[in-house]
Amino acid sequence: MRPTRSPHDAHAEAPSPMLRARVLRHVMLPLGLTWLVGTAVMLAISSHFTERAFDRALLDDAYSIASHVRADPVTHEVGLQLSPTELTAALFDQAEVVHFAVLGPDGRRLAGAALPDIALAPGEPHRYRELMHEGQPVRAVALRHTVEGQPYRVLIAHTTRVRGALVQRLLLFAALPQLALLVLLLLWLRRGIDADLAPLHQLQSSLARRDARDLSSVQVPPSTQEIEQLGQTVNALFARVDHGVRAQREFAGNVAHELRTPLAGIRALADYGLTHPDPAVWHQQLQQVAGSVGRASHLVDQLLALALADEGEQALHRERLAPASLLRQAVLRHLDKADRQGVDIGARGVDAPEADALRIDTDGALVEAMLDNLIDNALRYGGRMITLELAAGPAADELVLAVIDDGPGIPESARRALLQRWAQGADGQRLGQGAGLGMAIVARYAQLLGARLLLEDAPAPGGLRAALVFRRAQPAPG
Repeated sequence: MRPTRSPHDAHAEAPSPMLRARVLRHVMLPLGLTWLVGTAVMLAISSHFTERAFDRALLDDAYSIASHVRADPVTHEVGLQLSPTELTAALFDQAEVVHFAVLGPDGRRLAGAALPDIALAPGEPHRYRELMHEGQPVRAVALRHTVEGQPYRVLIAHTTRVRGALVQRLLLFAALPQLALLVLLLLWLRRGIDADLAPLHQLQSSLARRDARDLSSVQVPPSTQEIEQLGQTVNALFARVDHGVRAQREFAGNVAHELRTPLAGIRALADYGLTHPDPAVWHQQLQQVAGSVGRASHLVDQLLALALADEGEQALHRERLAPASLLRQAVLRHLDKADRQGVDIGARGVDAPEADALRIDTDGALVEAMLDNLIDNALRYGGRMITLELAAGPAADELVLAVIDDGPGIPESARRALLQRWAQGADGQRLGQGAGLGMAIVARYAQLLGARLLLEDAPAPGGLRAALVFRRAQPAPG
């Protein structure tokens, strides 16, 4: 049984119209309508003035005949005082057949052919009418003429062959040149549109031939702003995709590299415990396994945090927050851990009268992560006291969230290196703790939030002061 396709599928498979054809259609359709309307208007105007010229000639013939409708000097009878030769000369026309009639006051025909009568309204000097005479269409005029106080009428009728032929020639001579110009315009527009769309075709060909792994920028030839903006958008997309691919590769490499050692250590500890018969050794090995798992878990958390930091620029959730509240919450989160390690942790500057009025526009989750990393570093490598500080910043519109310890500190020459990934100080290398990612995470988060991370010497008795400098939020209007 042959599968049936729905109308929607058939419509989806139908090829889309070409941009060139759509542009030409949008341009040529109004031009064609304009040509058609213009030709019709010009033909109507030409026909109007042509009809007026022919009607004027028709009326002149009527006046010519009427001038010879008068009373006979001898008999005093009113009639057409023209000989046949004179009448032929007066009504001579090379192309048209001319008919005439002279009607008396009582409507009786005094001279000429039996033309259909044309009634005149009182006071109307003349009237035109389309008639049929001897099976042919004619254009006739009735002219009022007064002789000795009596109303007479003169009828003149012309056939319309010349009029029709002239209107046809006017239509031909008016439409053909404009149609030729329209065709030339179509060719010129098609050539211009093809030239304007050539860079778009080049961009399409360049993308079609490109390898899927090639995320370098596309060369966009200078053309129109729209095509250049399209090229810039494509290149920006490539840059974002390349950044994401590199971040994924780096994350996978980091995980594979950094987890290999702790997992091998955990495996060795477990194998040793399984082969040893002493339960005390088992307990000792399990404790070491638990510590190794904790360090591995911390490493994974930091690797994930660093990966999220690389993508965090697209997922920031900024809100107006009170920095004093952030510092108080950070102290509470680490209070138990600090007590277990015998470290005194507290905050200053958060209880000042003006502290609760201070605000920063930031992402609360990232600020908490930065403070947690700084406090964790202080707990690992600092002394016996950690102080979280809220203070004024270097500039009038800035404020500082700082984590201060009384440990050995970090030499100024080594501080910049600590902001790089996988960089550890001498104490970290000696203690074998961490992976050198904490400060890199803080530095990256600070960059995303538009803040600055400063590593400074702590005041007496010494140690390290890690300061996060934020711009103050402007107070809400009124």
